[in-house]
Amino acid sequence: MKLIWVVLVFIFSALSLSAETDSTITSDSNVTSTGTMDTTVRSPPPSAISPQISGSNSDLCTIGVAGAVQTQILGISAGKTVRDMNCEKLKNAKVMYDMGMKVAAVSVMCQDKRVFDAMMNAGTPCPKDGLIGDAARLAWEADTTEKIEGFMDAQSDTTLGFGAVLGVLGLLLLL
Repeated sequence: MKLIWVVLVFIFSALSLSAETDSTITSDSNVTSTGTMDTTVRSPPPSAISPQISGSNSDLCTIGVAGAVQTQILGISAGKTVRDMNCEKLKNAKVMYDMGMKVAAVSVMCQDKRVFDAMMNAGTPCPKDGLIGDAARLAWEADTTEKIEGFMDAQSDTTLGFGAVLGVLGLLLLL
């Protein structure tokens, strides 16, 4: 029992020591500043986003070409598809070969100057007017006026397109 009294006295004395009078401390502070503040926001110009031209379908012989340019004043973007003539030639030759028209398939491939030269160098000349083998070789040698040029060169078309795009870009940069 004595122990309980000692504990109670200890608790009450601890409580009485912790109870202090409330005194509020207040302080006033004033900050005065003089001056000006300028805020400058610098952001890049809007971007010209080039269109996405997808060529994911493997059955098409086209290539997507796109580009964009942006100046402080004007932005331009453009895109188009370009036919891949070599791809078309290969597909046509394969379909002809699969249908059993082997000479016609070789004839399609021979429209490429490189294939024509390779066939002549290999001793198996390209067909000419229905002739094959040595008869075709003699016909090709006799006809010196006909030239093998193949399909329209797609690279010249692409070069013209890139030249036009670069010209427009040059004009925009001068603005």
